[in-house]
Amino acid sequence: MKLVLAIIQDKDSNRLTDALGDQNFKTTKLSTTGGFLKAGNTTLMVGCEDDQVDDVLDIIKDNCSQRNQMVAPISPMGGNADSYIPNPVKVEVGGATVFVLPVDSFIKF
Repeated sequence: MKLVLAIIQDKDSNRLTDALGDQNFKTTKLSTTGGFLKAGNTTLMVGCEDDQVDDVLDIIKDNCSQRNQMVAPISPMGGNADSYIPNPVKVEVGGATVFVLPVDSFIKF
């Protein structure tokens, strides 16, 4: 048995959970915050059998698109500097960061 942890953008979470549910994969959805953009994202936990991991990964890949987004960089001082006027920069966001972990045991009460 495996535990698939997928960190995705909030914009992709409903589409992905629906697609996983359509294939009878049960998910647990956690609201998380990314460290790079300091923006909200979603972490999904999916338990599956070893031979289903590729199916889960395909569904994640098909439903989590990468896109470009304009963001304002944070102040070089880490705080609010009145004289610092940042120029927005284009960064690639989206997609998914996925971890596949072995599960020693699964217990449901």
